[in-house]
Amino acid sequence: MLNILLNKESTVAWLFILPAVIGILIFIIIPIICSFGLSFAHWDLLNSPTFAGLDNYKEIFNQQIFWKILANTIVFAAATSVFGVIIPLILASIMNSKISGCEFYKCTYFLPYITPMIVVGIIWAWIFDPNIGFLNQILHMHINWLYDAKYAMPALIIVSVWKLIGYNMIIFLSGFASVPQDLYESAKIDGANAIQTFKNITIPLLSPTVFFVVIITAISSFQVFDLIYLMTEGGPYDSTNVLVYAIYKNAFEYFNVGRASAISYILFIIILILTLIQWHYRKKLVYNEN
Repeated sequence: MLNILLNKESTVAWLFILPAVIGILIFIIIPIICSFGLSFAHWDLLNSPTFAGLDNYKEIFNQQIFWKILANTIVFAAATSVFGVIIPLILASIMNSKISGCEFYKCTYFLPYITPMIVVGIIWAWIFDPNIGFLNQILHMHINWLYDAKYAMPALIIVSVWKLIGYNMIIFLSGFASVPQDLYESAKIDGANAIQTFKNITIPLLSPTVFFVVIITAISSFQVFDLIYLMTEGGPYDSTNVLVYAIYKNAFEYFNVGRASAISYILFIIILILTLIQWHYRKKLVYNEN
């Protein structure tokens, strides 16, 4: 009788999870296998794919533009990861002190994260406009933010960090909730100031949350596409071109699907190595991980 009930429960369970399993198989597993195979082939979306061996990878590594795109991606990801963690951490610390209007500020900071990227791109393109842009009017300067190779990447980093602040801040606030309040009271009795308390209590106990935020921010920054597509299209002079945008251009503008697939796996290896390095050092970076 028990076996019959277990079999019925298993059947019902599989019926419920089957749509998700089919979706993962069709939209994730099969495309991964196919794209890996296409990275060793030439295919223009019109004719049949032809085997090319390692030619796609050799061509990519021999092109100077690839190294520039890779450098752009690393710079964007590094800057976004640093500022996208430090600024939300500071804001979360301020919000955790229960300042007046705290809930209003939380909502205000979180709004950019849930705003569609198309809206964000249009608004910030207007803000950075060299002639009628809000930013230049405030600074009383004339800077071609999105049309100058020197300023385009910093402008995109500003927008990316601005959009991430609210989400990362909410995660940090959740981390603050797990810190025992009696430790702060003990530190206050011992005469520790705010900086000493933040350094010796908050940061160590919040380090698992910081570690998590750093990883997800770094991975999402390496995968940036919509911001580049909407605001600069990789320009000027490829100064904001990144790996995911290069994948898109190779696949759907140059019709070189093999090279696009090869770049995507290069990006996968980079993200994998980065994650493994961070995971390896977690015992040194995260408090009480051992």
